[in-house]
Amino acid sequence: MRKGGLAALAALLLAGCSNAIVPRGVETVTSSRPPTRAQAPAQRPVAVRQSTGAVPLPPIAGGVAVDGATTALTAGVVAGPSVASLPLTEESAARALAAFRVSCPSLVRRTDPTGLTRGADWQGACDAARGVGAGQARTFFSQWFETAQVGDGKAFATGYYEPEIHGSRTRQPGYETPIYGVPSDLVEADLGLFSTDLKGKRIRGRVDGSKFVPYYDRTAIEEGALAGRGLEIAWAADPVEMFFLQVQGSARLRLPDGGVMRIGYAGQNGRDYTGIGKLMRDRGLIGPDQASMQGLMAWLRANPEQGRAVMRENKSFVFFRELTGPGPLGAMGLPVTGNASVAADVRFVPLGAPVFLSMDRTDASGLWVAQDTGGAIKGANRFDTFWGAGDEARAIAGGMSARGTAWLLLPIGTVARIASGRPTP
Repeated sequence: MRKGGLAALAALLLAGCSNAIVPRGVETVTSSRPPTRAQAPAQRPVAVRQSTGAVPLPPIAGGVAVDGATTALTAGVVAGPSVASLPLTEESAARALAAFRVSCPSLVRRTDPTGLTRGADWQGACDAARGVGAGQARTFFSQWFETAQVGDGKAFATGYYEPEIHGSRTRQPGYETPIYGVPSDLVEADLGLFSTDLKGKRIRGRVDGSKFVPYYDRTAIEEGALAGRGLEIAWAADPVEMFFLQVQGSARLRLPDGGVMRIGYAGQNGRDYTGIGKLMRDRGLIGPDQASMQGLMAWLRANPEQGRAVMRENKSFVFFRELTGPGPLGAMGLPVTGNASVAADVRFVPLGAPVFLSMDRTDASGLWVAQDTGGAIKGANRFDTFWGAGDEARAIAGGMSARGTAWLLLPIGTVARIASGRPTP
């Protein structure tokens, strides 16, 4: 879905880690004038919702952070507490069970890059999940799963949501920022086909004569490199909102007639991401208390020319497609669910697997299912919680920054097999 997110957004924007949005006293700039044909409605600011604090469970002793680990297996795995002993509510378990059922058809067929499981390992739990009755979700997870701690288990979680911005299917006054689909000349090359040393590495670019060159960057695209090719799937009212949407990766466009068009991530130009929040802070353009999404937006709108130049220092550019079915869609190509789906690094968490988070915020704690990935979500025990759509989701995701402990839920017997040194079948 988002190949970034609000939480990942703050992580991406600050080039550190994806989310504390709306500092006190900072609001987005809006107009009090009624909208006209040449002026799209202004985005309404939404305040962060603070969560009740909590004391996370400690990680299991013996797990250590391994520098340079590239998978969960190389990071090290130790057995965690029994699922039955976790402070797991039936409500959280029921939401996770519904998301797990959605993931199962893909989960049992996937190749797991973590090195922990194979698709067939999940078949028994997936078969059993179909018959779980009301009020039995917590029992189901206790019967079919064991917990595993990857590395030192110390987790960091942020949040993302499906934003809604003003847009139009056609260009018209007030809607001047193009939203592009994937260009036909954007080529992805698998470098592993050329050298075993480059296995798993990919680059994107375009063919220019007989040379393969980097694809157009943000500046070139905004200055018209893709204009006139019929790639515009819609037009946004606010270039600043559109910039941040490229981090979120999906959105609802509120159309002039009141209708809604849903769009989702379709590709990226292959250029490196630059977090403008850190850049602006390092240059003294904003203070520490302004380094949130809303704070950045307010500064960019108040300084349009300088703001445009700052945004262009992020050469990365995201392309979109219209979504017509259920959604938004996660990295599995399946719908993600608010307060149940989480983005993770597929090298450390099997995509589709349940994850228990015990965090210093009550709203982030509970059982989640890894159904998405994100540009800022890298490494062991790094998660981005999904909260759905609307003002409440934005308020929660905007302020989500939680630390604590993470345990994967894996099919029973997995940890013993790994400890014995037996390879994944």
